[in-house]
Amino acid sequence: MNDTDQYCLLSNDIQLCYRVDGAAGEPLLLVGGLGWDLVAWPDALVSGLVQQGFRVVRFDNRDCGRSSTVDAPAPHTLRLMTGRLRDAPYDLGDMAADAVGLLNHLRIDRAHLVGMSMGGMIAQTVAARHPDRVTSLTSIFSTTGHPRVGQPALSTMLMLGRPPARTPEAALEREVALRRHIAARGFPFDAEDTRRSVAASLARVDDPDPRARVARQVAAIRVSGDRTAELRDVIAPTLVIHGAHDRMVNPSGGTATLHAITGARLHVIRGMGHDFAAPVVPRIVDLVAEHAKAATVSARR
Repeated sequence: MNDTDQYCLLSNDIQLCYRVDGAAGEPLLLVGGLGWDLVAWPDALVSGLVQQGFRVVRFDNRDCGRSSTVDAPAPHTLRLMTGRLRDAPYDLGDMAADAVGLLNHLRIDRAHLVGMSMGGMIAQTVAARHPDRVTSLTSIFSTTGHPRVGQPALSTMLMLGRPPARTPEAALEREVALRRHIAARGFPFDAEDTRRSVAASLARVDDPDPRARVARQVAAIRVSGDRTAELRDVIAPTLVIHGAHDRMVNPSGGTATLHAITGARLHVIRGMGHDFAAPVVPRIVDLVAEHAKAATVSARR
């Protein structure tokens, strides 16, 4: 696994931190979810895709990890929870443009896009607005932005709305508790591995107010609204993966994505929540690899 951070400055003055694994093969871009930095992707998932022959690119979205922090105040929690936002410093379209900018920097003309949660929304937006850049799309536990689908459980919203932790130790334990809450029901929760992963992500950030960064990402989702109509423009072969027991993004979000994108396929995994439980990772690798390879063959005909 590559542990060297690299950086690129985009034309919009956003600097992205990224890593590339695999020297050759079809490029595959991993797009992370809310507050999900590049080291949060399970090593087994990244290495599994590399072993399948892909050149895997992962990066920190803006306002995450070691990429640029946007200089804007955090939206009020109540407005975020109710969706009553008049504006936001950026939206999902801006984050999609960041991803395309990274592909340009790496001189990648077309890539397989794999996005999870918010990253699925970003990847969907890239596929809709830049169809010539996307060989295939895989949207994992994500949604369309329609207000009646894909909403968090009430218990999850209450956890997300808690006051910020006052110490790094408390922030670590709070994130572990959240991940336990949204984790798979049909697979064991590995608390120690989760704690190590969260600690690794927190260690990459020197930010006095990390929750403000997450709040701005939430605002980007909220202000982008219902993207169902735009998803009609997606022409890339699309695979939708969702956990049957997802508390963060209700499985109805996956179903809505299926219906919004012409020709999409949906694979629901029983017992899976809003996480990459270790026993599920090989299955996801196989699903993504099979889908991407079939799309490559189709594109060459």
